[in-house]
Amino acid sequence: MKANNTEGLTMFEINVLVQQGARFVKFPYLRGLVKKITTTNIYFVRPEEKSFKYALKHFFMNLNFSLRVFPYGPIYAIESLYFLIKGGKDYTFAMLEDLNKKNNTYNNALYDLYDLNSLREF
Repeated sequence: MKANNTEGLTMFEINVLVQQGARFVKFPYLRGLVKKITTTNIYFVRPEEKSFKYALKHFFMNLNFSLRVFPYGPIYAIESLYFLIKGGKDYTFAMLEDLNKKNNTYNNALYDLYDLNSLREF
């Protein structure tokens, strides 16, 4: 899965930010003139940030399409408003699992600097 707003962050930094209250969220929106609801890309919302600026764009897209798709359009607009108020669908744990599977390499560059066997001789 691809997440927006994670450019330049390492897995360690992402895990620290999640422990401080950051989350990965999605916002549902109606796409096209058929009765189909989809979700957006996943947004990484930092602890000091509000998800309102991401949700507002998708809410206005839903209002635009809800007038054209009847009877499901108004229902999806109300659902969009619900997730706007709630702050989005939380996908933090699923995203962390996916990122940990992709970045499961162990970097032992720091431990190469110290020979642990030579430290035990003291």
